[in-house]
Amino acid sequence: MTTDQEIILPAYPGIAYGAISLVRSAAEAEHAYAVLSASDVLGFDTESKPVFAKGQQSDGPHLIQLATDSRAFLFPVATTTDTGAVQAVLESRRILKVGFGLGDDHKRLQAKLGINTENVLDLARALRENKHRDMGAKAAVARFFGMKLQKSKKISTSNWAAAQLSERQMLYAANDAQVALLVYRAWLRLKPQHT
Repeated sequence: MTTDQEIILPAYPGIAYGAISLVRSAAEAEHAYAVLSASDVLGFDTESKPVFAKGQQSDGPHLIQLATDSRAFLFPVATTTDTGAVQAVLESRRILKVGFGLGDDHKRLQAKLGINTENVLDLARALRENKHRDMGAKAAVARFFGMKLQKSKKISTSNWAAAQLSERQMLYAANDAQVALLVYRAWLRLKPQHT
């Protein structure tokens, strides 16, 4: 799809702000775990505070996002008092986690939090149209929904380690996780069924 065609696509509506939960307390983590563990597939992503100095390494992830079809849970790493819930979900072999471009996410989660993600599908690779080019979320939304996913560079490179995330950061992060799940479901519907 050309850039000119993308411009005329209707905007992807995204998740409603009221469907996003910021998980900080043990009680909130318990509730998130109850909702997330009831799912067979979840959208998954992480955000890290960007580094701008050459050779500097990120100390992320700073935010972990998990989403169902109707809800998104954001786990700020610095302020979530109980990471056991998110660890249990990410290490579950029963729950499939789907997302885009997850290579660094695995390594960073293991290095920073000791979380070994299991049963994860990287849609960037699964949806490849050729073996040299991964498909990103924007291209997938255009392909499967005929819509344009707004991805603000300003928000994507914002401070994900901030003590207080803005509403725009929360919407961006929640959409990153949920859109992966919705794309995965659309892809499954179009795949030929093997008998």
